[in-house]
Amino acid sequence: MKVILAKPRGFCAGVVRAIEIVERALDKYGPPVYVRHEIVHNKWVVDALKARGARFVEELSEVPPNAITIFSAHGVAKKVQVEAAGRGLRVLNATCPLVSKVHAQGRHYLRNGRTVVLIGHAGHPEVEGTLGQIPGPVILVQTEADVSRLDLAEDIPIAYVTQTTLSVDDTKGIIAALFRRFKDVVGPGTQDICYATQNRQTALLELTRLVDVIFVVGAKNSSNSNRLCEIGIEAGVPTHLIANGREIKPEWLHNVEVVGITAGASAPEIMVRDVINALQAIEPVEVFTLPGQDEHIEFRVPVELLDVTATQQISKDSNLGHSPSSETVCR
Repeated sequence: MKVILAKPRGFCAGVVRAIEIVERALDKYGPPVYVRHEIVHNKWVVDALKARGARFVEELSEVPPNAITIFSAHGVAKKVQVEAAGRGLRVLNATCPLVSKVHAQGRHYLRNGRTVVLIGHAGHPEVEGTLGQIPGPVILVQTEADVSRLDLAEDIPIAYVTQTTLSVDDTKGIIAALFRRFKDVVGPGTQDICYATQNRQTALLELTRLVDVIFVVGAKNSSNSNRLCEIGIEAGVPTHLIANGREIKPEWLHNVEVVGITAGASAPEIMVRDVINALQAIEPVEVFTLPGQDEHIEFRVPVELLDVTATQQISKDSNLGHSPSSETVCR
């Protein structure tokens, strides 16, 4: 059986930074440290950090006074920051810098008198955080139909921002609908779309042309992993979202000669290896890696953690952009 790996796949720079913040905080301050919400949407990562002494909570009321508190990569609403300050919690902000950039863009548009439209998925932690970071009314739209139902005059100045786990292709239809519906629309350029989301979706589309089935390694509550799965299905390739190799069903491999594997932005490379090992247990495999976009972006951790080197490198466990010696680059 041939196995072709997408490139890039797995951890993005924002995820690496968020995990590294928890690791370094544990090394500097000792356990426990408290993390509001899952640091990233991946059970393996969360469990590994729990084993080191991280405690994950949904509300700040669960955090003891003066405790080290970390906000997840998805970001939080302003009221959460205010509550943390009021309780004297020692906060480390692991919000992805690209998410923080969306917050700043939304506030900028609001100050300029525009009605802000957020393109995203209702209930997603990043969307909840963005809605709570812009100090004024923000309208959430999820589909082109939502745009057509907006009860706004066509000449009202509109500005849009987007959830970072949506790519250019995910949002272009909704953005086009905004331009059709309103006379004065502005928004960030395509260069402001999350690079990791776009790169992983582009790599997956390349994969769909070569394989019989695709496994997307990621969590069921990961927005970008679910979108990767949808894209594979839309391209006509049977595609399955799995957390690890144990979730592979033998019937998925019936008459399959070439398997494609990718991973969501919060899925570690060790889980990709677990899937390869599970396939190897079924029959011998030869592993190839597609050529793809190299990612060299890194985000710095908070200054108070710069003098700390994390002792357990969960955050470095992606091997992203590198082909181990057991793989062949697919030409």
